Amino acid sequence: MQKSAKKISAEQAAGLVRSGTWVDYGAANAQPELFDRALAARVNELFDLKLRSSLAPKPIAVIDSDPDGVHVYQFSWHFSALDRKQSDKGRCVYVPVHLGEIPDYYRRFVEPGDVAVIKARPMDGRGNFNLSCSNVWHRAMAMRAKTVVVETSDALPHVDGADNALHVSEVDYVIDGGHLPAASLVNPSPNEVDEAVARQIAGEIEDGACLQIGIGGMPNAVCALLRRGGAANLGIHTEMLTDGIIDLYKAGIVTGARKRLDPGKIVATFALGSADLYAAMNNNGDVHLRAVDYTNSFAVISANERMVSINNTTQMDLQGQAASESDGFRHISGTGGQSDFLRGSYASKGGKSFICLASTYEGHGQRKSRIVLSLTPGNVVSGHRSDVMYVVTEYGMVNLKAKSIPERAKALISIAHPDFREELERGAYEHGMIPRRWIA
Repeated sequence: MQKSAKKISAEQAAGLVRSGTWVDYGAANAQPELFDRALAARVNELFDLKLRSSLAPKPIAVIDSDPDGVHVYQFSWHFSALDRKQSDKGRCVYVPVHLGEIPDYYRRFVEPGDVAVIKARPMDGRGNFNLSCSNVWHRAMAMRAKTVVVETSDALPHVDGADNALHVSEVDYVIDGGHLPAASLVNPSPNEVDEAVARQIAGEIEDGACLQIGIGGMPNAVCALLRRGGAANLGIHTEMLTDGIIDLYKAGIVTGARKRLDPGKIVATFALGSADLYAAMNNNGDVHLRAVDYTNSFAVISANERMVSINNTTQMDLQGQAASESDGFRHISGTGGQSDFLRGSYASKGGKSFICLASTYEGHGQRKSRIVLSLTPGNVVSGHRSDVMYVVTEYGMVNLKAKSIPERAKALISIAHPDFREELERGAYEHGMIPRRWIA
């Protein structure tokens, strides 16, 4: 006999939570809202409550309702700006991961969640709750949870994908969430530095290339230039689907016609952006969301020819180590899929990977170089020096593959801000990174 999920109120669902248990909120737009508010209303009754989440797009009410951290603590697979603020308050900790491995973590290593709550679309005629714009590891999470609750919203877009749904037989309880819309994320407008970096990268993207685009002004500036520059028949295989990508699709530049894997399909694991992005995805058979262990798989990424990955970093040392997720010991984001796509795109036939960064930033009233002799103490390496290929600033682009340490140092100094080049070169000589008798 097929299991049938029971309809309950958010308050009844929150009543399922006990002290000392794990609650999973999923990632990005799967984060529940009515359940979260109901749980916040009874937080003072609970102790040692542990909450797992990722990329919180909206404030988490149960965390905000316990400002001193007496009752609940948050664990995050990847920080959003909101998670970072909670971390700064000592309320949230990061769990180091390769994002593409998280489904396997749930299957093998994660303590089974007591209650998993996932925001999804209402059940369709086949008994499926479409996971909308956030697939990631939600099926694996639900398989490990003791109790699965779906909070529905008919304002979420319906998005295709082979595994982008939970069947009613896999769900215990359903909350009618009404018409709560997906959270929006406004990408910053590209500045002059972003556009200077983007021009160099755009010139390296061939017709028929398959793109992975990261979040931020620089990657989206690349999309804007490609839209104006006449690129054709691009494919998309990415982790996060952004407005920049969907704008290329609307312009007819993204067709996926030359993809070897999933031809004709825009493939991602989640989407976060504007209402226009979600509207473009809704009931669009060209867009498929897959679990993150598919999108971020080395074998899958490398299967498409001319795979191109474009990602940001915040600091790089003269050996080519990219520190993309922390500011010293202060964690600011997460490893995400950067290393997955660095390696997968390079292994693709004709593939390329780009790490981009502005040459400088303002810190405590001073201009500082993002290219440094050695990383800030505590900084986490997201991109291993052996994996980094092209590095791009507004002052140029260098390829680190097959380069020795002295060659890397000289190359990276050449694209640092001119005001810092002499200091970097002096430091490189003093520490033996460039031998005194070096001739290049």
